[in-house]
Amino acid sequence: MVLLDSMSLITPDIGLLFWATLIFIVLWVVLGKYAFKPIANALKDREKSIEDALSQAEKARAEMAQMTADNERILNEAKEERAKIVKEAKEIAVRIKEEAREEAKAEARKVLDENLTEIENRKMEAITEVKNLIGNATVEIAESVLSRELNSKSEHESFIAQQIDKLSLN
Repeated sequence: MVLLDSMSLITPDIGLLFWATLIFIVLWVVLGKYAFKPIANALKDREKSIEDALSQAEKARAEMAQMTADNERILNEAKEERAKIVKEAKEIAVRIKEEAREEAKAEARKVLDENLTEIENRKMEAITEVKNLIGNATVEIAESVLSRELNSKSEHESFIAQQIDKLSLN
């Protein structure tokens, strides 16, 4: 009988098969209702969140590419603007130097003209003074000549020479 009992474990009985199948079907329905749907929903939610994360990452990547392009464009514009400003500054510096040079030349011409005018005025004053001195000397010599009566030409000449020597000494 022991042999028979041990065989019953290997070959299933119809009742055992029925109850095992019934329990399996009930378990399958319960798991389907309470476990498979939440697991399937969780998997769908997880899949959706992964897709959303991927699309957001793609959007972020596109935005970063756009920002990088914008930054490069802005950087290039800044470099162009800097070059333009430097060029303008150099042009302004050259213009200022040229203006300063022209102002210096004009000032030098003005000073030179003033000096030439001053020299001309002093020259005219000196000429006028010399003319006045010569005129006064001539009048004095003429007075002396007229106040003294000389008979010969040689006396006249020696008297005039004496008067000129007198004037030269003064």
